[in-house]
Formats: sequence, structure tokens, C-alpha cells
Amino acid sequence: MKLSFLGTGTSQGIPIIGCPCANCNSIDPRDKRTRTAAYLEWDDLHLLIDCGPDFRQQMLNNGLSKVDAVLLTHEHNDHLIGLDDVRPINYLQGKDMPVYGLERVIHELKLRFAYAFEDRPYPGVPKLTPVVIEKETDFFIQDKKIIPLTVFHGKLEILGFRFDDLVYLTDVKTIPEGSLEKISNCKILVISALRYQEHSTHLNLEEALEYIRIIRPERAFLTHLSHKFPPHNMFSGQLPENVYVAYDGLSVIC
Repeated sequence: MKLSFLGTGTSQGIPIIGCPCANCNSIDPRDKRTRTAAYLEWDDLHLLIDCGPDFRQQMLNNGLSKVDAVLLTHEHNDHLIGLDDVRPINYLQGKDMPVYGLERVIHELKLRFAYAFEDRPYPGVPKLTPVVIEKETDFFIQDKKIIPLTVFHGKLEILGFRFDDLVYLTDVKTIPEGSLEKISNCKILVISALRYQEHSTHLNLEEALEYIRIIRPERAFLTHLSHKFPPHNMFSGQLPENVYVAYDGLSVIC
């Protein structure tokens, strides 16, 4: 299994337009962050986790063209608004794209891409097949078991996912006890950490590290990072030895 970080930034990405900070002006390519998304290669299954506004460029940057299904963590634009760009993948693969999400998220998908769900859509619209998943019900894509994980983005209930020994969580503020039990004994944990300061809807660094301490994965990778952190080299030196700063283009063998 291989996880590729397509994007590791917040809803604005890094650099932010007009920002003079050291992170936004870094020349290290690891400090150039598109909106958070990931790509999982699991034997013959190729999964996209979230599909934000940078999806097209992320696929091109990583030399990718195959997607068997899209998993949506939640309905915020930086996690789904790139779905129009599955059109060339529809063409290459000759089929509609399954998109998995909570019922609320699928409802939003149909609103924002209403033109793709009309009775007689015009030629060239993205071909999407919505699939509603339940927050407490495991599901399969091909023969692969995927465990949805309820987490909270502030007060908004969203999903993380467990794929065998890999757990992927983004936009998290709190993890309920039931989900912590499902996460236990994972080998690799991907978890968001917005900044040093406390935030009402996202984990800050201290909170993310505390969850890592509780979960005790072999390796943990921080994603959904803001420009409030210092550049990569400085920031990575501040972390425990089993915790890593994810960056766009990083691939991890699980």
C-alpha cells in the first residue's frame, strides 16, 4: 500500500496571496502546499481522498491518471470542488466516477454540481455516481474493507478513514472515544495540525501531538498545515522522532 500526499495545505494553500511571512516566501518546494488531498494505491485499487480546487494540477504533478473511486471527508469546498476535473478520467476509464460520502455531503455534492445531475446533461459534464455511506458502517470497494471514522471539525461531524493499518484524518478538532478505539494499533496515522495557537474547529500542534501520544502509531504524518508554522526544515526539527511533516508529493509505503 502506498499513500501519496497530493496536497497538505489549508483552504488557502501556501503561499497565501500577498503574505510576506517566511513560510509563504520560502524557496523550499516542501513549503508550497496545495489544498489537502491524498491518493492511495492499495494493490489494484486506486482511491482519491478528497478532491479540492487543486486536483487537476495535483494529478499532473504526480503523474497520476487512474482513480477508481473518490472518498469525501466532508463538504467544504477545499475538499470537493475539484470534482469537475474528473472528466478526463471518465473518458480514459470509460465509466462514471463513484463518489463516497455521508448523506449530507452527497446532498451538497448534487447542489454544487447540479449541472452533472440534470435529466439531460450537456455533453462533457463530469460523470459522477454518488454513493452514500453510513458513519458507523464499514464498506467495501472491490475487495478492500474501509472503516469510516467519525470525527468532529468543530461541531461538524465529518469522516476519517481506516485502510488496514493506515488511518487518515483531516480537519479534525476532536476524536470521539469510539473512533479512538477503531484507530488503536494502526501503524501509520495521518492527522491534521493547523497551527501552534488554539483554533475552534481544528487541532493545533499540541493537540495533534497529544492524540498521537494516545494512539501510539509507529509513524505519524501532519497534514492540513497553515503558513503559521515556520518553513519545513525548522518545523520538522521541532517534532518527536516518529512524527513527520507531510508535504505535497511525499509518498509513504504502508
